[in-house]
Amino acid sequence: MLEQLKEQVLKANLGLPKHRLVTFTWGNVSAIDREAGLIVIKPSGVAYEDLKAEDLVVVDLDGNVVEGSYKPSSDTSTHLVLYKKFPDIGGVVHTHSTWATIWSQAGLDVPSLGTTQADTFYGTVPCTRNMTRKEIRGDYELETGNVIVETFDKRDIDPNQVPAVLVNSHGPFTWGKSADDALHNAVILEEVCKMTYYTLKLNQDTPYIDQNLLDKHYFRKHGKNAYYGQDRMVLK
Repeated sequence: MLEQLKEQVLKANLGLPKHRLVTFTWGNVSAIDREAGLIVIKPSGVAYEDLKAEDLVVVDLDGNVVEGSYKPSSDTSTHLVLYKKFPDIGGVVHTHSTWATIWSQAGLDVPSLGTTQADTFYGTVPCTRNMTRKEIRGDYELETGNVIVETFDKRDIDPNQVPAVLVNSHGPFTWGKSADDALHNAVILEEVCKMTYYTLKLNQDTPYIDQNLLDKHYFRKHGKNAYYGQDRMVLK
């Protein structure tokens, strides 16, 4: 079932240690087949060096296991909320990568200071509010997803233009059109968090990027008038 999607999810999961985004099993990647309404996700607690495509778990949008001999990631409910509320996304990544987690633990947004961030994120990467005692003691992973969605709704942020969030006191989630795209965004978020930290250490009064420059760099790579990169060529 969903063998091609499993291979994509496996490759993205193996990309987490490759890009130094995880320690031990501190992370997971999933992807969705929208037509089937099914999600492929990493099993809980399985080491990356042991992970195989057949180990991945298939769940429906209610979290019921459809295929797999392992328990799905403990973060599955968070992934499901994001798929339900952000209908354009196809993959989700969660890690405890060092620099993004530092910003999460500080409870700080990552301000957009330069073009490196602007190429991928159209403005500030938000940090959520602290979760309440009731949310933590209740359906914690579900509520983690809810607080992410709440953050984007209240701040009127388009999740397609800012495909990342920092969960307060926890860590980052990123998403994208596919599992690989979500991984790509996770790698960039980690680098941006490091760059921003050192920028503000050098100059705590560094201003936000000029809106014209933000627009230029974001929209040259995204949207109908994007021109960065190569068009697909048809060989004759």
